[in-house]
Amino acid sequence: MTALLHVNGVHKAFGTNPVLRGLEVSLEPHEVVALIGSSGSGKSTLLRCVNGLESIDAGKIMLGDVEVSALDADLDVVRRRVGIVFQAYNLFPHMSVLANVTLAPIRVLRHSRKQAEGAALELLARLGLAEKARQYPDQLSGGQQQRVAIARALAMQPELLLLDEVTSALDPELVGEVLDVIRDLKAGGMTILMATHEMAFAREVADRVCFLDRGRVLESGPPGEIFENPAEPRTREFLDRFLSG
Repeated sequence: MTALLHVNGVHKAFGTNPVLRGLEVSLEPHEVVALIGSSGSGKSTLLRCVNGLESIDAGKIMLGDVEVSALDADLDVVRRRVGIVFQAYNLFPHMSVLANVTLAPIRVLRHSRKQAEGAALELLARLGLAEKARQYPDQLSGGQQQRVAIARALAMQPELLLLDEVTSALDPELVGEVLDVIRDLKAGGMTILMATHEMAFAREVADRVCFLDRGRVLESGPPGEIFENPAEPRTREFLDRFLSG
């Protein structure tokens, strides 16, 4: 099977601070890969590079047979194929939930308002938000806002969904409802690359776990292998500290 995403030898620095150092990772269609590692290990930067929000200094990022990291890459096309959800919801506060979800399909995909709203209402119902369509973000809980952000990304019908610590800004009692959505997306066959500190969830949902350390994938493998018998001392040290904390 041809990889949907292939990140090949990617380097990225901010000024004199190298963040990605020859990083390699790939995803097959319908695969869920969890990125774990300490803050500053490069997880969020990698996701932003895949989506074209950050340029890279060296290496190559391929989405199927399209090089999304090329200088002449059409980033609008890339972002139609790759959705991203951040830890901050980034919803437009002056727009209703329905308007937030339909904005990009209407403006970018040129869907009619009727078509976009019909699809959006189906998505919101699927995510347990049907009754919130006419409300505004500040009328919702954090978990509900994050589910709207996921709906907004899904409204573009992406081939690949990037999730950047989507539960880290939530109160603990709201985390579960967002994780349930991700479980459902996996069951539906969505290809997902997610950075997460939710180790139990990564173990449950991911097909593969990649441990990032200082801008490289130090170790990757099935969740059971990584969590129970990591090969690298640095992985073991991270998991011991994280899971005991």
